[in-house]
Amino acid sequence: MTSPSEIQFHETDLADLGGLTGKIAVFVDNEGRINPAAKRMNSLTKGSIARLIASEVFTKLKPGEGHALSFPAGLAAQGVLVVKLDRRSDVKTARKAGGAIAKWRAQDDVTVLAGSNARATDIAYGLALRGYDFKVHKTPGKDDKPAGKVSFMVDKAEAVARAAQPMAAVAEGVFFTRDLVNEPANILTTTDFAARLAAMQELGLNVTILEEAELEKMGMRALLGVGMGSETPSKVVVMEWNGGGDEAPFALVGKGVVFDTGGISLKPAAGMEDMTMDMGGAGVVAGVMRALALRRAKANVVGVVGLVENMPDGRAQRPGDVVKSMKGDTIEVINTDAEGRLVLADILWYTQETYKPTGMINLATLTGAVIIGLGHENAGVFSNNDDLCHKFLQAAAREDEGAWRMPMGQAYDDLLKSRIADMKNVGGRPAGSITAAQFLKRFVKDETPWIHLDIAGVALRTDETDLAPKGATGWGVRALDRLIRDQFEV
Repeated sequence: MTSPSEIQFHETDLADLGGLTGKIAVFVDNEGRINPAAKRMNSLTKGSIARLIASEVFTKLKPGEGHALSFPAGLAAQGVLVVKLDRRSDVKTARKAGGAIAKWRAQDDVTVLAGSNARATDIAYGLALRGYDFKVHKTPGKDDKPAGKVSFMVDKAEAVARAAQPMAAVAEGVFFTRDLVNEPANILTTTDFAARLAAMQELGLNVTILEEAELEKMGMRALLGVGMGSETPSKVVVMEWNGGGDEAPFALVGKGVVFDTGGISLKPAAGMEDMTMDMGGAGVVAGVMRALALRRAKANVVGVVGLVENMPDGRAQRPGDVVKSMKGDTIEVINTDAEGRLVLADILWYTQETYKPTGMINLATLTGAVIIGLGHENAGVFSNNDDLCHKFLQAAAREDEGAWRMPMGQAYDDLLKSRIADMKNVGGRPAGSITAAQFLKRFVKDETPWIHLDIAGVALRTDETDLAPKGATGWGVRALDRLIRDQFEV
């Protein structure tokens, strides 16, 4: 894995391509027209690139895809990847091309001959994102090599490197989120999670950790109830980035259940190992805050995450218990496996009471129902504010992160009525992701523009995508950074 900040940009030099080692990527436009770099490579390889372009293989390539020529004659390099990409391609295709290079490069050095390609920064961005790998718990083999160097030959290298810096910062945020979501629960306890967030003070974030005694004093009994059966203490971590003057902050709120057994309402054993990702919402919030700090964003943003573990134990919360939230409303706990909304209820209220945010977005791997409805391509989007929702959907579309708005309404809210408390924490099987959103809306003030993102289907995937290997995707970091960049920076 190469850190995005380690990608180097150099001025185009076609004189010594024959002496380059490792691997080389070169671009040919969709019509087969070659640029100076491809022309030079074609000459050095005795016309092999021209023969490829004339073949059916090249015709079948989609824009952003490549075909490798291994150990071509005339070069010291191990291989050349010929990528089909127009010089002024769209952003999505350019990033896909970068992802194709990342999958092909393995652990070798790679030189990308981008020249005057207008999307060189997006190619580099895609390469960085797809080049991520999580191997911290694998014992290195004797044949393992460190990640190779990545160099881009571009025209006006200094300007391209400067334009790539904010993208590198966001990619680092995505990596941070992926690392957190991929970590097993015996490593990423609530204490370890909080320590990793506290370490971001070095980047200029103000980080505060609220412990159980203080949470009890504040009245966060909905959140605390979730962690009663765990040996690891419940915590709330607040991260503040103040880059925008005296304006009230925009708020990001995340569910951080480091492992979810379901509690007394125990989940089936099959697939329970994936519940290490149930802190995905908090992971995205942390990744966005890291990106904002690294790129010195000119905005005020506060990130609040509730860190708990949901375990069965003699002290654990029971189905039928009634807890009082920080807001003061009482909740009948019908199902202890609907725990994330209890965590969010208290920290949503805390965030509004403490920071009076201009708007608020919460993220959570909240329901299996959203996967039934939207699969793994889109997060569920629920909102009380059309304007904020529209702006977020625009940002998500620009970053090619799937998101789909779902309905809300009184009929769904009525399903949460309880005989013995102000509400119950589930509304039955029908419309499960919507009733979960209605539950959260009860802890959002009418004057607060708010979005709930149910990311259960997009936070972790069993297949690879153009920009991510199997496992944690980091979904949402790019979209939320884009929203803040476009709407809230001064």
